Amino acid sequence: RISGRLPFPAAPSRSHSTRLMEGKPYTFTTSVPYETEADAEAVRATLAVDNELQPDKVVKKLKVEGKTLVAEFFATEPRLLRAAVAAFLDLLNLSTRTIEEFGHVPAQAA
Repeated sequence: RISGRLPFPAAPSRSHSTRLMEGKPYTFTTSVPYETEADAEAVRATLAVDNELQPDKVVKKLKVEGKTLVAEFFATEPRLLRAAVAAFLDLLNLSTRTIEEFGHVPAQAA
């Protein structure tokens, strides 16, 4: 089990993300429900660490809405979108299976 307070990086600001999405007509959006908001936030923080290899061509936006992780991708080309989403889904699967195997992330103390 994971315990203690985890230092999760903050999600990027909306205005910064909006500027990055301009000129990227190919998109992918998915929502992944978790049992707790702490689980969703832990997965978001884990997946947010890896930057896209071509950030000028592919933008990944992750956010948590309640107990749901929302992932959005914006790309200049379909093949770049496919590659980014495939890599993301592999890591998402690993992160989710880790929580299922070792238990939920404890809620942070208020």
